[in-house]
Amino acid sequence: MLKVTLKQLHYFVTVAEHQSISAAARSLHISQPAITHAMGLLEDHFQLQLFLRHHAQGVSLTTSGQDLLVRASSLLAHAHELETNVKELGQGLYGRLEIGCFFTLAPMYMPPLITQFLQLHPQVDVRLYEANQDELNEGLHTGQFDLAFMYTLALGPDLAAEVLAEPMPHILLDPNHELAHQESISLTELVDLPMVLLDVAPSRDYFTSLFRNQGLEPWIRYRSPSFETVRGLVGHGMGYSVLVTQPMANVDYNGNTLCLRPIKEEVEPGYISMTWLEAKRPTRLMQTFQEFAKQHFSATQ
Repeated sequence: MLKVTLKQLHYFVTVAEHQSISAAARSLHISQPAITHAMGLLEDHFQLQLFLRHHAQGVSLTTSGQDLLVRASSLLAHAHELETNVKELGQGLYGRLEIGCFFTLAPMYMPPLITQFLQLHPQVDVRLYEANQDELNEGLHTGQFDLAFMYTLALGPDLAAEVLAEPMPHILLDPNHELAHQESISLTELVDLPMVLLDVAPSRDYFTSLFRNQGLEPWIRYRSPSFETVRGLVGHGMGYSVLVTQPMANVDYNGNTLCLRPIKEEVEPGYISMTWLEAKRPTRLMQTFQEFAKQHFSATQ
């Protein structure tokens, strides 16, 4: 007979999300002692300390607590899916899916992917979060995200990934740039010219590595963590950039025309992957979305 209840795990996940027993009690509309008692039973049962208590500053998860959070979130998701599927047997797919996406990829890839999936499964609740690589990694480990769409660079060993697309990097120029007339451009022709770098991990390391793998060091004149600011600086003639994502409209926010040119050298593509925590047991909803995403990306290549 199981001694741990779903209610106790639900209380635990809520405390972890709020990082406070009092805030969790208010959220659940129950008393603080009830939650404290449930947390004590869990720690006694597992013989583990799950929280660090900070006087007047809430609680934080221990390493054991972080591991349990992922497993408890997965178990609760499966329990919810079981309850929903039995109630709505034969009437379609239900549930909530938490999706993270690297912020430069989200505008191009997520709207058509999510829209088309919801056309097939209108009862599903898909939540989208745009984040940087570190935030996506953390969100997968804490159970905040079921899946994340991101570059395969700098992934942890406990994350599983499936490559969905391999877009090639390109040179971005304004039409008056001295190299804009060429059909393709060598990195050696760019190395002494001002570069506008997309200064966010892992993009910055990937773009500079394209040069360094050729024994070159680019002259980085301007930096920005914003994809559109980089495009705007290029559009105003402040330099060239190297990017992977290619919006359909070759203009910046101010209407300046932009030129895209391929790189002459053989370079590594940017691998876009669908990523999840390997220890997380996928729900039927998660599996269905994974299969749909693979088919969607394959059809758009």
